[in-house]
Amino acid sequence: MENKEVRNNNIENKYEIEYTKVGDYFMPNLVLEKEEKIILNKYGRMRLKFLKENKKAEYTIMFMNGTLNKHLKEIQETAQTRINILIEQLKQQNNLTEEMKNTEQLYWFSMMNNFKNIAEEIILKELIYA
Repeated sequence: MENKEVRNNNIENKYEIEYTKVGDYFMPNLVLEKEEKIILNKYGRMRLKFLKENKKAEYTIMFMNGTLNKHLKEIQETAQTRINILIEQLKQQNNLTEEMKNTEQLYWFSMMNNFKNIAEEIILKELIYA
């Protein structure tokens, strides 16, 4: 709708919002921005659940501002990168080599599971439940 029609009907338009006349009413032409769809992995879903259940105000603010998906994507990428780094560091500290993978398979497999669990515990404390 044209702004002169809004001015003629004594509607204050200080934000310069466009209106459409529907019957006797002026309805604002508001459009929400589209957010990109992301696929959440384990850590993204865990962070989302934590925000919904424990930090409702933060969740609502991010949701309303349209920054929730960006935050979740950043958390899951950071978590995955950090886990890979921690596992590599633990492998080096404990002298776990790729040769052991072929010779001592059960030992190598159990140690890798331990390293993954340790790394996940660290990530949960630092990123997900912070």
